[in-house]
Amino acid sequence: MAERALAHIEKVEWVNPIEGADNIELIGILGWVCVAKKEEFRPGDIAVYIEIDSKCPENDERFAFLAAKHYKVKTMKLGKFKVISQGLALPITLFPEFADKKIGDDVTNELKITYSSQEDIKRKSNGVDPEAKYKAMANRKPNLFKKPLVRKIMRYKFGRKLMFLLFGRKKDNPKKFPDWIVKTDETRIENAPFYLNSTDKWVKTEKCDGTSCTYAVDRLKKGKNKFDFIVCSRNVRQADRNQETYHDSNIYWELADKYGIEKILTDFATENNYSRVVLQGEGVGSVQGNPYKLKENVLYVFNLIIDGVRAGTVEMSNFCKAHNLTSVPIIDTECVLPKTMEEMSLRLMDIVS
Repeated sequence: MAERALAHIEKVEWVNPIEGADNIELIGILGWVCVAKKEEFRPGDIAVYIEIDSKCPENDERFAFLAAKHYKVKTMKLGKFKVISQGLALPITLFPEFADKKIGDDVTNELKITYSSQEDIKRKSNGVDPEAKYKAMANRKPNLFKKPLVRKIMRYKFGRKLMFLLFGRKKDNPKKFPDWIVKTDETRIENAPFYLNSTDKWVKTEKCDGTSCTYAVDRLKKGKNKFDFIVCSRNVRQADRNQETYHDSNIYWELADKYGIEKILTDFATENNYSRVVLQGEGVGSVQGNPYKLKENVLYVFNLIIDGVRAGTVEMSNFCKAHNLTSVPIIDTECVLPKTMEEMSLRLMDIVS
């Protein structure tokens, strides 16, 4: 199931005509701008809103009109009218089962909405491989577990349990993602349009397209400079370099080794007497189809968290420079947000043009 709310109940905030369009108009939901049939909505109407990057179920006739798009909801650019549509809004009257729902309620699971990309489904899953402890055990004793008899035993659930009883260790059990580390789920401005009321200046950075990587050190005992080094994907702690991932190799440990992240964080925590230091970034390269055409994997850091306090973007960037790491590209350190989502939508049009 999706962790992110891909479908939810929302109110239509506004309805605006599209110059030159006879059958469609723009509507606003939260901070999202969508195209809808003319007169399908009025301000204040309730809708089921389905976010971009979603896939609707093929066996639900209410989504049959999406068949040509393989039931996927993506950002649409209507160049003729110079507008974009970000998501899909459908009248709540099409969903009588949601009569008792309130604004903001998540209906992703009820509608069986999933991520449109199979890689996203795997990458953003919270699931831990149920076979992980057996694989860890086998990796410790490769010669034993390559023997034909043992391989035959390991085909069966009872056999795996028996072998773990004989050869398994406590450390073979997968560790959970630490509850004191905030996962890398950034809030989209469309879901928090109230930020547009801010008069503050913001730091604008590039969103790199890869896989989320989290690294941390956790002091084991107060006053002692011994730390537990933690390597995680978006949702799963990576026990060691042999842990299988949905990528060709374990990019998380590969990047940790490439940049010497354990030493960097351990030395930093030791020198400054910190208890916990977290470094988060995007692993880019041989993932997501390698859109940047890189020859090797690269880590672009976007978060530095020291004892629970997130460092500012410029401070994080300076930390990276001091330790031979690369931060995500900083585009503007004095960015002023537009006043409306329509203006934000026009900025997005300039980017995707």
